[in-house]
Amino acid sequence: MSEGQKKTKYSATRRLLLKQKLLKKAGVLLVQEQSNKVTERESTLSERVPPLKLSGLSVQELQELCKELHRKCDTVDEARYDIEAKVLKNEKELADLNAKINELKGGKRPNLKRVKKSADAMLGALTEAKLSSKSDFKSNLKTVKKDKKEEEKVDPGDWRKNVESMSGMEGRKKLFNS
Repeated sequence: MSEGQKKTKYSATRRLLLKQKLLKKAGVLLVQEQSNKVTERESTLSERVPPLKLSGLSVQELQELCKELHRKCDTVDEARYDIEAKVLKNEKELADLNAKINELKGGKRPNLKRVKKSADAMLGALTEAKLSSKSDFKSNLKTVKKDKKEEEKVDPGDWRKNVESMSGMEGRKKLFNS
């Protein structure tokens, strides 16, 4: 036999029988757990909320009882609101801290894909890198040729002198004369 095929310890019928027994046991445990939850809920409610005695109470006493229950509901709602506010604040703080942690780690890094290269290609890349680093820097520079026309151009001189000479009436006379 090869390594891929392993001989099972149990036959298929035996495995099916064990599977059925496990499912039956899980079903029984699930029903038991649900009944335990119901009884636990009832006992907790009976402890926290005493039963109301409404028989034999006048209208005035019923109104006072309603007001008292309303006050208790208000205090419970206030406590619930405070707890929710604390939870939201803590969640926001946790999100900020997680963002800071990610920033310190360098952010989310993308998954890199594996690139397959042959040994010849890897050696070729290495030798090219070595040769290019050893090559002469000056040989890679581009040579620039200057045109003769650019060299022959005469500098017009200081522009400020031209502005001063052209300003006023004398400059206007020069314009008319030329």
